[in-house]
Amino acid sequence: MSVTRSVRPNSTRRSGVSPRLVLASVMAASLAPVGAIALAPAALAQPAEPYPSRVVRLIVPRAPGGLVDVVARGYAQHLAERLGQSVVIDNRPGAGGTVAGEAAMRATPDGHTLFVATQDSQVLTPLLRNRPPYDALRDFTQVSLLFTTPLYLFVHPSVPAQTVKELVALARTRPGKLTYASLGGGSTQHLAAELFRSRLGLDIVHIPYKSTSQALVEQQTGQVDLNFTGGTSHFPFVATGKLRVLASTGLRRSQLHPTVPTLDESGVPGFDMEPWYGLSGPARLPAAIVARLNRETTAILQLPSVRDRFAADGLEPRPTTPAQFDARIRADLPLWSKTMREAGFKPE
Repeated sequence: MSVTRSVRPNSTRRSGVSPRLVLASVMAASLAPVGAIALAPAALAQPAEPYPSRVVRLIVPRAPGGLVDVVARGYAQHLAERLGQSVVIDNRPGAGGTVAGEAAMRATPDGHTLFVATQDSQVLTPLLRNRPPYDALRDFTQVSLLFTTPLYLFVHPSVPAQTVKELVALARTRPGKLTYASLGGGSTQHLAAELFRSRLGLDIVHIPYKSTSQALVEQQTGQVDLNFTGGTSHFPFVATGKLRVLASTGLRRSQLHPTVPTLDESGVPGFDMEPWYGLSGPARLPAAIVARLNRETTAILQLPSVRDRFAADGLEPRPTTPAQFDARIRADLPLWSKTMREAGFKPE
């Protein structure tokens, strides 16, 4: 089920033709010869409709309240102000982001439907399908990357492990007993946990959820043991002792949490996974609209207030050109295809 909410610009400015210009046009028409007046309708039909001419829909592949949803709403508020139109958030969680991806793919390519594309929705989940619902390069227009983030490995305090090495030793003595949460098959959380499992030859059980907030609640109460997740939503519960963080998934320690070791330095050499999120639209999005959206997005992500807000969520803004975003996806597809194959993943 999708959830829609509107983010309106703070200002009341609207695009359009000024009354003074309209009056001048009417006066000119009244003085023109009959032949010229006959040509007026055709001439007026030529200019393209200004963009945006109505509410913009931003499809988000996560449930309300999760990390991606929170950041999408912050971005949407700034985008609404810069475009002079309301931006409606359309939450469509499920199937590793492909429910939202299919809705975005089928939208009219006029810039009034946009999509918060994620690494799992565009790369990971399709690679796990025998019949992918779409092709990320063919069926979408890339606008810009938005941000990247490492994942963090959290465990419930009932898990008697203070380090990754202790967790691995525990899992080997309890095959099939430890559980891990994810946002569904093919999600970044699922892939991170499966790569962790396959690299170390562990037997741990997958428990899928529809939202980060739901998985967090379940892990706090001890219903699930492990969770690879990004952002900062889990860290307040580390401070209160309800969760424990063991490692991060990037090759370098996070600047926000420099005391948290990486998996690479915790006994899983070469482990590197930093999910990305970007802005896309349907295929054949007009170049002028792509350029406008890229320009506005770059300006938004460079605002100090936005950078600070993203940092508070554990995210690093990554504005790019459309070509650079496209190149990131092109590089990810063979990389993750090879990684999944070597880890024993089989398309379903």
